[in-house]
Amino acid sequence: MDLTLTPAEAAFRTEIRQFLDSELTADVRRASRLNTSFLAEPEIGLAWQSKVNQRGWVAPSWPEEFGGPGWSLAQRYIFDQECEMADEPHFRGASIKMIAPVLMRYGTPEQQDHYLPRILSGEHFWSQGYSEPGSGSDLASLKCKAVREGDEYVINGSKIWSTLAHRSTHMFALVRTNSEGRKQQGITFILIDLSLPGIEIAPITSICGTHEFNQVFFDNVRVPVAERIGEEGQGWEIAKYLLEFERGGSFAGGLLRAMHCRLLRIASRPATDGTRPIDDPLIAARFAEIATDIDANDMLELSSMSKVQSGGNPGPVPSSTMKIERSRIRQSITELTVTVLGPAALEWEPQRPLYDLPETSEAEEDIRAAAAIYFNTRSQSIFGGTNEIQLEIIARALFS
Repeated sequence: MDLTLTPAEAAFRTEIRQFLDSELTADVRRASRLNTSFLAEPEIGLAWQSKVNQRGWVAPSWPEEFGGPGWSLAQRYIFDQECEMADEPHFRGASIKMIAPVLMRYGTPEQQDHYLPRILSGEHFWSQGYSEPGSGSDLASLKCKAVREGDEYVINGSKIWSTLAHRSTHMFALVRTNSEGRKQQGITFILIDLSLPGIEIAPITSICGTHEFNQVFFDNVRVPVAERIGEEGQGWEIAKYLLEFERGGSFAGGLLRAMHCRLLRIASRPATDGTRPIDDPLIAARFAEIATDIDANDMLELSSMSKVQSGGNPGPVPSSTMKIERSRIRQSITELTVTVLGPAALEWEPQRPLYDLPETSEAEEDIRAAAAIYFNTRSQSIFGGTNEIQLEIIARALFS
């Protein structure tokens, strides 16, 4: 793979930088830096999505026929790197990166025509309905039931860890439509309008102090059969396809570098005696190790996305490997950050979102958010399938 930018790619990068310089305001950049979650607050993310959508760049990985920009692999890589390094709000979550690829592959033309434009505009905002209380990482053991009555499914049960469900318009969910045979065979993939009668959304406040997760209850919720994706009982196959995009269908190198830069900013602040944490050989060595890990992750991402550019999908082994590495590097950065801060990391700010607080210096705000971001990144090795699950997937693929 040739990693040198062509003149056209260099010009493209300049165009992206100019757009970000003109449209990504200081207030939005500050909100991104102070975000303690892995996704932006919806009012910040959707406002930014509207701006990017006007330029036709909101879904870099989508094919042109569905509203994507038709970029090459190199352009997508450049775009993601530049956006993350510029502190773009993280808004490309369940809507653009997960349910959209599923609709493109398994949805009917009617479902694609209805949902994809509304995902691009931000009119529809999606959450995920995979996990259930008592199921843990054993997704196939789910019990949320959908019984067909005429042209409708009647849904009863519960979903948990549904990110931003309280701010979402829709949920894509796995439901059990058959309890006979192998447990993977009785699962169906369905789309649910969260405004339907019988739905209750209960908040779960994370250890980082942010309300991002929810438990969602379904009490005789009636969903049209037309909202089913694929065939009845095909849900397990569709779920595995979607998870490849959740775990490895995008670039994270820019975000990791942005976090690494913030760590350097904190570690370069002189103490009252003039010394700086980054001058400590042990801290400098750990900082350099993380930088090397980020470089290695870039190579993993470029190799995987080359397969996508050739018409395939990331595949289970690269997806799971990237999921593990991204989790590990993010946690390493935040661990070193609180180590550098020492007792100052214990200062806890309960206000959420943090960007509602009066503005102070950039360094003070980096410190204010550090502990909450540290706690939030603990979840990185759990959600989307724990690291242990990822290792099992890799082992099965390599040794089967």
